[in-house]
This record gives sequence, structure tokens and C-alpha cells, in this order.
Amino acid sequence: MREFELPDVGEGVAEGELVSWLVEEGDEVSEDQPVAEVETDKALVEVPAPVDGTVRELRYEAGDVIPVGEVFVTFDVAGEEGADGRSADANETESTDGPGAVGGDVDEIETPQDRVFAPPRVRRLAREEGIDLSRLEGSGPGGRITAADVRAATGGGADAGSESESVQPASSDVDAGTTEPESADDAVTDSTDADAGEPSAGAANTDATATDLESADRDRTLAAPATRRIAQEEGVDVDAVPATERRDGEAFVTPEAVREYADAQRHAQERDARRVSESASADRKASEADDRGFAEGERERREPFRGVRKRISEAMVESKYSAPHVTHFDEVDVTDLVEARDRLKPRAADRGIRLTYTPFIVKAVVAALKEYPEMNAVLDEENEEILYRDYYHVGVATATDVGLMVPVVEDADRKGLLQLSSQMNELVQKARERSISPDELQGSTFTVTNVGGIGGEYATPILNYPEAGILAIGEIKRKPRVVDRDGEESIEPRSVLTLSLSFDHRLIDGAVAAEFTNTVMEYLENPELLLLE
Repeated sequence: MREFELPDVGEGVAEGELVSWLVEEGDEVSEDQPVAEVETDKALVEVPAPVDGTVRELRYEAGDVIPVGEVFVTFDVAGEEGADGRSADANETESTDGPGAVGGDVDEIETPQDRVFAPPRVRRLAREEGIDLSRLEGSGPGGRITAADVRAATGGGADAGSESESVQPASSDVDAGTTEPESADDAVTDSTDADAGEPSAGAANTDATATDLESADRDRTLAAPATRRIAQEEGVDVDAVPATERRDGEAFVTPEAVREYADAQRHAQERDARRVSESASADRKASEADDRGFAEGERERREPFRGVRKRISEAMVESKYSAPHVTHFDEVDVTDLVEARDRLKPRAADRGIRLTYTPFIVKAVVAALKEYPEMNAVLDEENEEILYRDYYHVGVATATDVGLMVPVVEDADRKGLLQLSSQMNELVQKARERSISPDELQGSTFTVTNVGGIGGEYATPILNYPEAGILAIGEIKRKPRVVDRDGEESIEPRSVLTLSLSFDHRLIDGAVAAEFTNTVMEYLENPELLLLE
């Protein structure tokens, strides 16, 4: 039996709420297959199985909060001893040397980091072919990568070298009186070195039926051409079908085994589909309940205060009570920026990128941070030091259904406008879909938040502690402004953007904050200056 502890799914995460189980007790799982969805204070993550085996016990229920390092699921692994000291292999006999000590310490299982769902045989094939599995999209159940996917990636297509093609020689190569075998026992071919002219030895040399199932994902399988046709029609890999007998010392697969395996795969997919449907139905009902507000006759409603919302609360309290906040306000004429963005927007769209104002603002912020390094610093209270950083990881505050998240664009100073725009769009989408990883929510040195998206102008944003500054961007509005043209002043409608800069007054004086804001404004008023960055 293998005990699997809830792994540390993110830096600083101490616990996670079990959202749902993706497996049931008794289910067979493969290594890297997701077994549970866990919500931390940073993101919703899938926890993968550490081994190939059978789910023995689910120790928590959906909604439970599980501490990191706590055993929350156990697995039975073939060939390993269970809780009663017996081997999980049904054929292994008990030792006659006496009871003795059995079991031993349970090996600690580390959570796989690659998250690629592929059996060992397929991984080996990928290494031999020089294929990066992380770039492949699996066609198997649950997105599992199959041997056919790897072969297709080599350029030979899914059928190149496929076992299912070695069923029978072409009709032109067969004697006039020869007919294709009608049953699985009439002819046998080898999945790895099949030769149409090699005589079959399977029927005459059948071994006794094995008492245990031959494990799937083999390198070599014997099966009749008719059986292979069935596997091809059912869309299954014959090497993945459990074999119940041997011939010439090799695993032999029957048509019944293929059909049984195909049925099991369909049932698993149907079960997954039901779970997705049930989850969507539950979300829909929750949404409808939110739309209704209170049930008839209900005047109060309670909801658990945990997960992302609780973490946001704790972070806000820590920030507000640790750093003395001051907010500086200003507004900037961005008429030229609006025109520049309008000119560039179609070109970005041609490359499949939606160009917003945010990457322009991020570029302007980074340029100002380089001039005023205090704004990119952090106060190390424990060591009583100010830590200045020569890297610029900009957080982009994003509103989601579960609260505010801050995806991080690393090394923003090294990226162009289109690259910034593409990466930010992707991160924001992942945050809203709850598919973002914890690593993508950590390490920011300065944060930008857009309050103008919902029509706001000014704000007093709370620092993304321990950062020293956060800039809130308001809505761009058309306002009358006095414009000086060659000494003559006139009132014209201009596009105006409001800025709200909150900063840690322990590190930054008001004058430095104002100068920093003026530098940001200079770049936004004159967007051609961004070409120099």
C-alpha cells in the first residue's frame, strides 16, 4: 500500500480545500493521472497520482481542508505489500520461513512535476525518437499520450509502423485459394516484428492460461489479424489491452479481451463526462442561487470564509497594518497614446494578439522603475535591510469569480509590446479559468491594477505586500483641456487617463512618488519614447 500525502502545491501554501475527487475507490489509475482537484489560497490545481495502481482509500470528502503533508489517499500497487503484510500480487505465495517482519517503511512519493500523462513504454519510445512529450496532445482517455501519438509526431503519421497495419498481406500477395482467417485462433502476428510470410506457431504452442493478468503497455503482443482489426475499429492500442494467456512465452490478446478493454475505456470516459456535467450543473445551480440572492423566506445566508477569498483578506490586513499607505493622484493626456494604439491594433490582430493599453502602461512603469529604484525595492524587516532589485516582474491584478488574483509577467523589461500583450492576455485568461499555476502568481516586484475597466477613475489601492508600490489605472475619458499650439491656447477635447499610486511611506517619500508618477506620465503622453525601452 502506498500512502500519498498532499504535496506542497505552491510556495507558502499550508493547506488546500478538496474541491472534488476525480477517481473513486477501486479505480485503476496510472502515474500522473489527476486524482483530485484542490483549491489553495492561490489557485485551483489538479493533484496527480504518484504511481500506477488501484485507489484503496479516499480519506477526505469534498469540502474538507487538508493540511499539506497529510495522507489523503492510498493506493494498492501490484507486487508491493498491503496493509496486512501480504503482497498485492495474487500469485505470490506466503513465505514458509515464519511470520517475520513485513511491510517496512512506506517510501515517500514525490509529486511528479512534468504533468505529462504517458505510460513508461510510451515515454521510452519518445526518448528513442527524440520527441518532447510535453508538446504532444494525448488522444487516449483523459488526455493520455499513446504510442500512436508519438509515432505521429515523428512525421510518419499515426499509422506508420502501427501494429494494426500488420494484419494480413495484400490480396495480390496471397495465393488464389487462401482466405483470411475468420477467428482469433486461426492466425497470430507479432506486434513488433510481424512478418506476413512467417508461419504462425500460436495455436500449436499455447501455454496454460496465466492466473494473473499480463500488465498492459507492453513492448510486444501476439494477436490475430481479426483481433487487431477489432482493436483498430474500437480505437484502442492492442499493447495496452490486458492479456489473460500466453503463446510462445509472449502475451496473447483475444477479441474478447479487446472488447472488454474498449468497454472499460468507454465507461471511464462516460463517467468522466458525467462528472463534468454534474460539476457544470452544480456551478449553474450555484450561479442561479446567486442571481436569486436569498431563497424565499430566507433573510440571512452563510458561506464558508476560506480558500482564495480568505487569503485575499489575510493579505490585505497584513499589508494595511504593516505598511503605512499613502496614495498620490494625477491625470495624464493620452490622446497620442490612443491614436498609436488604434494604429497598431489591426497589426497585432493579424498576429492573433488583442492589443490593450496595459502593455503600454507596463512599459512606462518599468521605465520609471529604472529611474526610481526605491519603487522596485522591498523592506526586509527581519534583517533591517532595504532590498533593491534589478529585475522587473510586474503583477497585473485580475478580477475573477473567486476574488482578486495577481498573475506575474516576469522580466517585463525584456519584452516588446506584442510579447507583453500576448503573455498578459494568456495569464489573465488562465487566472479567470482557475487553470493558472501557483508559480505564475508569485514573485512580482510592482503591481498594476485597472479600475477603469468597470468605469472607475480614482482609487486607493492596497499594496500587494511586501511590494513598495501599486499603480491603479482609471478609465480613459474625453475631457476638455487647454492646449497650447505655437503660443496660442485653445480648449480641445482630449483623452485623459487618471492615475492612483499607493506606496509604502516607510521606503518612499511623497516627492519620490510624485516624480515617479511624472515619469510614467511622460512616457504615456509621448508613446514614441517607449521605442527606446
